[in-house]
Amino acid sequence: MSIATLSLTTRRGIEATVHVRGSGGSPVVWFHGAGGLMVEEPLLDALAVDHVVYAPEWPGYGIQETEGELYDMLDFALHGLDLLDALALGAPPHVIGHSMGGMIASEMLAMNPSAAASLTLIGSAGLWIDEHPVPDLFSMVPFELAETLFVDAVAGEKILTAGLDFTDDQALIGFMVGNARRMGTAGKILFPIPNRGLAHRLYRITCPTLLVWGREDRMFPPVYAERFQRLLTSTVAGLVVIADAGHMVPYEQSDAVITAVSGFLNS
Repeated sequence: MSIATLSLTTRRGIEATVHVRGSGGSPVVWFHGAGGLMVEEPLLDALAVDHVVYAPEWPGYGIQETEGELYDMLDFALHGLDLLDALALGAPPHVIGHSMGGMIASEMLAMNPSAAASLTLIGSAGLWIDEHPVPDLFSMVPFELAETLFVDAVAGEKILTAGLDFTDDQALIGFMVGNARRMGTAGKILFPIPNRGLAHRLYRITCPTLLVWGREDRMFPPVYAERFQRLLTSTVAGLVVIADAGHMVPYEQSDAVITAVSGFLNS
């Protein structure tokens, strides 16, 4: 799958890189999670057959040194809406957010319910349930992250590190620097706990919504999906729980996620 890159500047003056797949069909905008865009994105490749898929990089995740531009949840949500404006898509897109990206997408659509044709949340952050506390993502080293985010930790570590050889000092340094930038940005809305009051605003989302969750998700177990479903009172939210998958369900069980999301978007 060939990927084009688009450089744009938001109304606020923040430079951003957007990765574009596909050449026809209704637009889809993908908001990545705290780990950033992966080397391989099977869901985006599959959706690009029938849609044009736009995958912007959040500040702190691309080559631009923009991590200091956003300060809190309001900034992230406004930046997401500014990205949609800058893309000038002509029609509200289908918005898909994974983990942190789902949290931001939800906040965006709570602020502006007409900004999207539909919303898909995959293992979304944004809520807090006292009986099911979320693990501290920021205290983990790579192998602990893999054990938490994937059912298959060995395969997960390769995905998270893009197969880097950590015996290579330069590769290790590059990874650590990039990861520090990513986590520094994500920490503004996820640390110390990923809860900025979204539960009080979800009722404002009015577009059709799909929830996709890994059955073995250790970050946000399926009880979080059920809580999202109850709080999305203004829309009928469907829920698909996928077996043998953790928090990184789009990468562990790609075919099942593709089937669920494609069916929803084309329904």
